[in-house]
Amino acid sequence: MIEPSKPKVYIETSLVSYLVARRSRDLIVAARQQLTIDWWENQRDKFELFISETVLEEARRGDTDEITKRLNILNTLSLLDVTDDALWLANELIKRGALPTKAVFDAVHISVATIHKMDYLLTWNCKHIANGHVRKMAGRFFRAAGYELAVICTPEELGEDL
Repeated sequence: MIEPSKPKVYIETSLVSYLVARRSRDLIVAARQQLTIDWWENQRDKFELFISETVLEEARRGDTDEITKRLNILNTLSLLDVTDDALWLANELIKRGALPTKAVFDAVHISVATIHKMDYLLTWNCKHIANGHVRKMAGRFFRAAGYELAVICTPEELGEDL
């Protein structure tokens, strides 16, 4: 019997950062950290997990100990190419005002997940990725360009119901 394929999830950098970071005293951050740990421990096996070189580039920034912890997790995941089409789409998202110029990596994450037909883009970046305005504008633009936007969500939203 052929097993159905698992849904594909693009793991954005903020997710792995929350997963391995020192426990925060900020209640919201601490809750997100715990939700991320719970998702990682209880849900991730239900999905095929992917990252891009952009995730690795961001994960290589900051405190050396944190970099090591992030890369240890990320090196176990499948790597997607950052294609010319993905870069073009990312640039267009910025040109059309869906994201500010400073959010180029975020635009690349959205575009790579879309180009590679990910089912979900999992993130805690609610400012530039898991944001209603961004979802609406990116969804319209990608549909017009012939692509289907990956479902952008947080670990809290991608839970138990599979």
